Amino acid sequence: MIGENIILGSFIDEDIRKITEWHAHEKIMRNLDALPVKPKKETEIKKWLDECPQDTFRFSLRLKEGNEIIGYAEINGILWPHRTGWVTVAIADETKWGKGYGKEAMQCLIRYAFRELNLYRLQLTVFSYNTRAKTLYESLGFRIEGCYREFLERDGKRHDMYLYGLLRKEWKE
Repeated sequence: MIGENIILGSFIDEDIRKITEWHAHEKIMRNLDALPVKPKKETEIKKWLDECPQDTFRFSLRLKEGNEIIGYAEINGILWPHRTGWVTVAIADETKWGKGYGKEAMQCLIRYAFRELNLYRLQLTVFSYNTRAKTLYESLGFRIEGCYREFLERDGKRHDMYLYGLLRKEWKE
């Protein structure tokens, strides 16, 4: 899957070290997970890549120019009888934030989910403090469908977690 500036593709062995570094980066992981940041070993990352469940489609996110890995994208938790799945895009290289790569990656992932996997509904969650992600998802047609009020605590403050959804018919419009 190719965008104007990015490619969603497979992982290579050299990616493991980079992904291990991302998992130790507090700012990145606080946007991706409600669990406390905990560095992972290279063996844990390798297992995560090698043992991808059948309901998961996981892709490296690379720049077309230079083939540099800057993140990953995935569709997971697919309920095939209902044609629903969860989507995630992570730009883990902070120097690449705000350049439109996340939007391109999400557009490729959405197109793949609806056209190739024949899904009907995509969903995701985002923490209330992640304003860049909320803006991105809304610009792609995702709608807030619910709020887990005061879901997590970070630095002594409570934060909501929003559930977003996108239906195939909305995406076609």
